[in-house]
Amino acid sequence: MELAYIPSPSRGVIHLGPIPLRGYAFCIIIGVFVAVWLGNKRWIARGGRAGTVADIAVWAVPFGLIGGRLYHVITDYELYFSEGRDWVDSFKIWEGGLGIWGAIALGAVGAWIGCRRRGIPLPAYADAIAPGIALAQAIGRWGNWFNQELYGRATDLPWALKITSSTDGRVPGTYHPTFLYESLWCIGVALLVIWADRRFTLGHGRAFALYVAAYCVGRFWIEYLRVDDAHHILGLRLNNWTALVVFLLAVVYIVISAKKRPGREEVVEPGASDTEAEEGDGEEKKAEADSSEEASEATEATEDAEDAEGVKDEAESAKKG
Repeated sequence: MELAYIPSPSRGVIHLGPIPLRGYAFCIIIGVFVAVWLGNKRWIARGGRAGTVADIAVWAVPFGLIGGRLYHVITDYELYFSEGRDWVDSFKIWEGGLGIWGAIALGAVGAWIGCRRRGIPLPAYADAIAPGIALAQAIGRWGNWFNQELYGRATDLPWALKITSSTDGRVPGTYHPTFLYESLWCIGVALLVIWADRRFTLGHGRAFALYVAAYCVGRFWIEYLRVDDAHHILGLRLNNWTALVVFLLAVVYIVISAKKRPGREEVVEPGASDTEAEEGDGEEKKAEADSSEEASEATEATEDAEDAEGVKDEAESAKKG
C-alpha cells in the first residue's frame, strides 16, 4: 500500500490562448533571474558597478543555453537522429534536455566576451556569480519534474516520485526523485561557496572552481541512481566520467591558483571606485550648497526682522515727537 509519494504534474504546459506556458521554461527563466540578482549583490560587494552582472549575462545566458543543448544532443544523438526519430526535435529545447557541462563551458565563452568588452577579469566575475549558478540549477531541476523525466530507480520510499506518463518508454510507478536530490544538493553547494568565500577570501576563480568541484561530487552519486538511457564506459555512465574528470580539473585549479595568486583581486571593475567617488563628491557638494542656501535664507530673514524692528522704533519716536 502506497502511503506517501511526490505526485507528478498532470501536464507540463498550460495554454493561455494560443500561447503555451511551459513549466520547464519557467524554471529556467526564474533560475536565471535568481543567478543575476545574487551575482549582482556579490559583484557590488566586491567593488563592481550595479548592473554589470546583468550586462554580461546578456552574453553568457544565450551561449549557455546553446551549449547545454548541444551537449545533450551530441551525447544523446540517437534520440533525434536514429530511425523513426525526427531531427527537428533537437531544436525543441522546451521539451527538456540541457547538459550542464555544455551550458557552463559555452556560457563561460559568452561571459568571457562580455567581460572582455567591459575590461573585467573573467575569474572575478565567475567568483561573483558561482553561488547564483548553483541556485539557478536548483530551480531549473524542477523543470524535469514538470516533464516527468530524469528520475531514478524504482523505490517505495515515502518521498518517491510517482510517474504517470507512459510516453517515450516510461513505465508508470514510483521512483527516486533525482531531480529533487540534485536541487537540494545545489542549494547546499551555493551555501558552501558563500561560506567558504567569506571564510577564506577566495579569489581569482577559486570560488567558481569550488562550486564546480562540489557540484561534481553530488552529480556523481545522483547520476548513479538514474535509469534513463545513457552511454556507458567501463560500466559507468558518460556523465559519471565527465563529473570525475571535471572534479579533478577543478581541484587542480584551486591548488595551483592558490599558490600562484593567493588572496583576492583588489580591483574587479576598472573605474568603478572613481564613479562612486564622483557620486559621493556630487552628493557632498549638493549638501554644502543646500546648507549655504539655508544659511543665506536665515541671514535674509534676520535682516528683514531687524529692518522691521527699526521701522517700528522710528514710528514710535515720531509719535512721541
